Amino acid sequence: MKFESSNCSFSSVATIFWCASLLLVGWFPTLVTGIRIKGYESDEEALLAIKSQINHDPFGVTKSWNRSVALCRWHGITCAPRHRRVTKLNLSQKGLRGSLSPYVGNLSFLRFINLQDNNFHGVIPPEIGRLPRLETLSLYNNSFGGRIPLNLTHCSNLILFRASRNKLIGNIPVELGKLVKLENLEIAHNNLTGHLPTSLGNVSTLQDINLEGNYLEGGLQVTLGFLKRLAVLKLDTNNFSGFFPPSIFNLSSLRLLSLVDNRLSGSLPFSLGYSLPNLRGIYIGGNYFSGTLPVSLSNASKLQAFDISYNHFSGSVSISFGNAHNLTWLNMESNDLGGGTTDLDFITTMTNCSKLEVISLAANKFSGLLPNSIANLSISLQQLSLGENHITGTIPLGIANLVNLIGIGLAENRLTGTIPDSLGMLKKLQTLYLGGNTLTGTIPASVGNLSLLTRMTLEENLLEGSIPAEFGRCQILILMALGSNKLTGSVPKEIFSIPTLSIALDLSDNLLIGSIPSDIGNLVNLVYLNISNNNFSGHIPAALSGCTTLETLSLGENHFDGSIPDSLSSLRSIAELDLSSNNLSGQIPDYLEKLSFLKYLNLSHNRFEGPVPTKGVFQ
Repeated sequence: MKFESSNCSFSSVATIFWCASLLLVGWFPTLVTGIRIKGYESDEEALLAIKSQINHDPFGVTKSWNRSVALCRWHGITCAPRHRRVTKLNLSQKGLRGSLSPYVGNLSFLRFINLQDNNFHGVIPPEIGRLPRLETLSLYNNSFGGRIPLNLTHCSNLILFRASRNKLIGNIPVELGKLVKLENLEIAHNNLTGHLPTSLGNVSTLQDINLEGNYLEGGLQVTLGFLKRLAVLKLDTNNFSGFFPPSIFNLSSLRLLSLVDNRLSGSLPFSLGYSLPNLRGIYIGGNYFSGTLPVSLSNASKLQAFDISYNHFSGSVSISFGNAHNLTWLNMESNDLGGGTTDLDFITTMTNCSKLEVISLAANKFSGLLPNSIANLSISLQQLSLGENHITGTIPLGIANLVNLIGIGLAENRLTGTIPDSLGMLKKLQTLYLGGNTLTGTIPASVGNLSLLTRMTLEENLLEGSIPAEFGRCQILILMALGSNKLTGSVPKEIFSIPTLSIALDLSDNLLIGSIPSDIGNLVNLVYLNISNNNFSGHIPAALSGCTTLETLSLGENHFDGSIPDSLSSLRSIAELDLSSNNLSGQIPDYLEKLSFLKYLNLSHNRFEGPVPTKGVFQ
């Protein structure tokens, strides 16, 4: 019996262990799934509370959030395979609207929250600070308001905090400096104010800082130079001021530096091309930087974008861009660069930049010849802007090689020669600015082939001959400026068939003749019309009454005769009216005093008679 009793005891223990082992390997599924542990129920209650505060769910993503469906099968929910607790909450881009319930802080095993691209509003719940395992918090592109919760700093494992494009206010908490694992801090395009906390320099793990589009102010802290792993620093469109810390230029890991539209000063160190070997983009436009450009940038072989526009840089550009094979964007406009006879030689070094899309050097002091090497630049080039300089020479015939050009800006230089007929081959061209030069010859009719052209300025040159009727094929032009040339002949009626002309039609200061056809009434969207100082004759067309959006109408210094037509009373938006130095006669119409926006009126040097009105502009 003793042996038998002992055997029974051993058998019972073995059975227990056997059953336990079966549970561990996944047997008895009905029994296991029927067990509702306390943590599981806590997660379920928290998610249902979150659902209760979502009042718009256009795709029905939370429809599965109910007790009849296993929690770990709910849409957007990921559970840990072992303990079945919720570790991920991903509801990005679902069109959800509502507030985020503070019960999110009860999901104690949560590592990942992604609610970006929705319309959540209200505050970021401070209860998120009760999630010590949280690594990712992405709230990008919502309507969260209020302050960044201080409790967020209790998420000691947080790696990514992305809350750009919300409505957050207040300062950036100094306490963020305690997030010692933080790699990405992106809180751009909010309403944040105050100074940048020095404590961010303590977060040695930071790799990406994006604070652009806020109202931050004050100087940039030297402590930013302590972030040895920093790769991206974006501080655009704030109110930062003072001297830019040179130590940041020694961060060898830096790939992108963007400081556009602040009030920062300083210079680019001569060693920039060596100290930042990984540099891909530098955007510092709209500041107060000065000095010369470092020649060492010739070694920045990974450079893709270089924007120093609207600063005070000066001197010659001695940089060779021959090694920057990935360069796509070069913007140095509105500085004081140039002044030598070979100012534009660096353009030739860019002929190997096969990805180049933008060159903007406008509003500097560049002089010397416009290099023919422009014709050898990448066919990817879309924008060529060299206006407001002192550039001489002619427009290269080979410019037609740049078949993807969208904009040409060569206005206000000292260019001579003719406008190449080959321009008509640039079928993607939308803007053509050649005004303010000394160009001669006739306007090539091939320009009429540019069906996508929206703006054309050829004013202030020495162009002669007639206005090509082919311009009428440019059916989406909104601006045409041909003033101050030596153009002759009559205005082709095709010009008046361009329905989109709205910003301006300027034909002033030429030698044009003939009458103005009634087709001018088709320009119903035109705001500015100047045909003064020509040899036009005949009556002022009554059809001008159709141009009801006109604000400026200048017909002075011509040979118009007859009376001022009554139909001009329809020009309710007119602010400036110049009919001076013609042969107009009759009485000055009373309706002129009733045009409430009229501020400037010139009727001098005509043959008017009778009383002068006394109200309105005549006062």
